[in-house]
Amino acid sequence: MKRTIVFCILINVAAVCVSGQTEIRTMKKLPDTGQTGDYTKTFGEDSDYSINPMYYSVQNAQLAIDTVTGLMWQRADGGEMTIENARIYADTIKISGYTDWRLPSAQESFSLMHLDKMNPAMDGTVFSPSGAEYWWTSEQRSNDPGRIWVTNSGGGIGPHLKTETKSAGGTKKIHARVVRNTSSPQPEVHFTDNGDGTVSDHFTGLMWQKMPTADTITWEKALQNAENLSLAGYNDWRLPNIKELNSINDETRNAPSVNTGLFSGVKSGRYWSSTTQKGQTGNAWFIDFQNFGLTSYFAKNKGYYTICVRNYSKSTAVFEQQKFNFSIFPNPTNSVVNIRWENEMVSRIRVYNTSGTIVAEFPSVGLDAQIDLSNLPRGKYVLSFIDQRNCLVGSKLVSRQ
Repeated sequence: MKRTIVFCILINVAAVCVSGQTEIRTMKKLPDTGQTGDYTKTFGEDSDYSINPMYYSVQNAQLAIDTVTGLMWQRADGGEMTIENARIYADTIKISGYTDWRLPSAQESFSLMHLDKMNPAMDGTVFSPSGAEYWWTSEQRSNDPGRIWVTNSGGGIGPHLKTETKSAGGTKKIHARVVRNTSSPQPEVHFTDNGDGTVSDHFTGLMWQKMPTADTITWEKALQNAENLSLAGYNDWRLPNIKELNSINDETRNAPSVNTGLFSGVKSGRYWSSTTQKGQTGNAWFIDFQNFGLTSYFAKNKGYYTICVRNYSKSTAVFEQQKFNFSIFPNPTNSVVNIRWENEMVSRIRVYNTSGTIVAEFPSVGLDAQIDLSNLPRGKYVLSFIDQRNCLVGSKLVSRQ
């Protein structure tokens, strides 16, 4: 089958009207699944599209950089350990002179999965074999701190009891692999509702169907329907691969585990991806939005829901560009930050920590503002400036000493 290679173009914008909020992004782009096998005569399966092919730059015996995401990874994991020890391990380890290591988020860890490989579903020329069955992430299940999101050697991801690992008295081998950013994380608008039945994801360069199909269908039918979809003037829709499908999962939500303010039509249920299970060609990967976004696989003749996706570029996305000039001082600061801007458009200022969580919000009137950060712990924060239309018009990284 013809293999279509697409390189996503990510967009930096001055002002974007959104119905959501700004967030911290850590990955430059979303990597492909690596699947190249053909498992059906129906066009539209994972291997028919290659988007941001996986590629690593090996730095030395210990480190590799994912050139798609921009993240630096530990090549040989730290071994089996409890989640508590994994957190200490990430906070204290020094590798090749770097000390700013951390456990990966759920989606960062899932980005390593190579779905054309099994046990482990990772690039064995880059990552050393360790016998791990699972790898810890930094995230716990939103309603249960005793369950931690882990990726598994078979290529999936889900929340598991932290007591399941051997060091905590369980039977499973859950290891720790640390990651670090190679550049400072930047705040960006994550999603935009385009007002035409589509939603754009500015982290991945993907455009999504806002109101997916209401009925469950088989995997083959899902491929056909996606390829034949015409929506908002676009005819290049397709069924997403499992990494793309996972990228809209919100691990803080459940039933469904998506932003329902944007994806109001997504049901609490299982959704097909275009990715076939390696070694079991009668199965395909799905995501369960009923169960926090657990990924697994099942027989292709089973009926599941579908949501379609396409790539967009700057020429197909609609943005409103505005000029927003501002000054901020002092930076770093002990407590108070003064902000001035040239045109009156800011209605509030949101403060995010480096995990992307809103920790404070201040109203704004006129052409200047003074905000007090003294109640926040010392560290780095992102100030995001929002206008009266709920548009992000600017942002700035601030250090509180």
